[in-house]
Amino acid sequence: MAAHAEGSVRERGDQKLNRNRTRANQQPSDDLELLTVPDGWKEPEFTWADNPRGLLEESSFATLFPKYREAYLKECWPLVQKALGEIFINASLDLIEGSITVSTTKKTFDPYAILRARDLIKLLARSVPFEQAVRILQDDMACDIIKIGTLVRNRERFVKRRQRLIGPKGSTLKALELLSNCYVLVQGNTVSVLGPHSGLKEVRKVVLDTMKNIHPIYNIKTLMIKRELASDPELRSQSWDRFLPKFKHKSLAKRQKPKKKKVKKEYTPFPPPQPESKVDRELASGEFFLRESEKRRRKLNEIKVKQAEALSRKQDERKKAFIPPREKPATKKTPKAPAEEKLDIQAIKDKVKKAKNKKLGAPPQLSSVTPPFDLEKKKKITKNKS
Repeated sequence: MAAHAEGSVRERGDQKLNRNRTRANQQPSDDLELLTVPDGWKEPEFTWADNPRGLLEESSFATLFPKYREAYLKECWPLVQKALGEIFINASLDLIEGSITVSTTKKTFDPYAILRARDLIKLLARSVPFEQAVRILQDDMACDIIKIGTLVRNRERFVKRRQRLIGPKGSTLKALELLSNCYVLVQGNTVSVLGPHSGLKEVRKVVLDTMKNIHPIYNIKTLMIKRELASDPELRSQSWDRFLPKFKHKSLAKRQKPKKKKVKKEYTPFPPPQPESKVDRELASGEFFLRESEKRRRKLNEIKVKQAEALSRKQDERKKAFIPPREKPATKKTPKAPAEEKLDIQAIKDKVKKAKNKKLGAPPQLSSVTPPFDLEKKKKITKNKS
């Protein structure tokens, strides 16, 4: 009986161990199923039926706004009150103190509405336009105000990096907005972001990396690759590390080297020799045994020699100004012979003929063919002339 009881206890223990193992194997898969959101799923809106009794106590938030926002807030304040009135939130604008206050009422049923109203007045104070800021009242929207003023100490460097985040004509900021589905506004020492939670996380990383001297184009390239991978249902559940680019940080600035390099001497356990005193040097040179008058004479002679050397050096420097500079040897420029042009003899003959015809009083040519000239008549004419 005892042996049979021991066997049944062991069997029960083995069954429990097997159950625990199966649960442990099933747990990670269940966690993955819980983490993944099904496509097309949307959280239902919070209505009055969910909390018909309302809130127990009144809550309120206040924020200050700069002087230059006063004119814009005055203009859009009726729209702000209308938007907050739909969720039963009371809003007041104090132009003397420069503050905006929001508070709940007895009709407020959504406990999270006051937090959305707080974010709305924060965005309005940070120069976000009302058309964009009012989107924070939606359920799937959130906001983040990133402080970048204290991340860089040097003001000029801070302005350059902030401009790098905006890009030429706002192109970098526009690309970031398209990839993250967020509205981004760079204003002063803060960056205001409005959009879904996943987009806020990406924008914050890009902004902080940019202020740490990492160009935003690297993060934008990574976001583009992630967007393409997310569209593929097979790769959605896999690791994307093999597809993402890995950029190495290159330190281009060279380390400043010292002008005088100190050469380390070899280590010796013995102390350095004691330097010679003035008396030791005088004993070695024999000056110690000289009289005071002779010592003075020697010193005067040394001073005179030094003065003579300095005077000769100064005279040489003065004479340099009177030494004429070397002149370059004058070279006559020989004009280049013009290139022989080929003469068109036939064209010249035609020109001469035309000029003869145009002369006034020239006899008209009867025939173009000239009669043959008799050589004998020519000889007789030359004899008579002689």
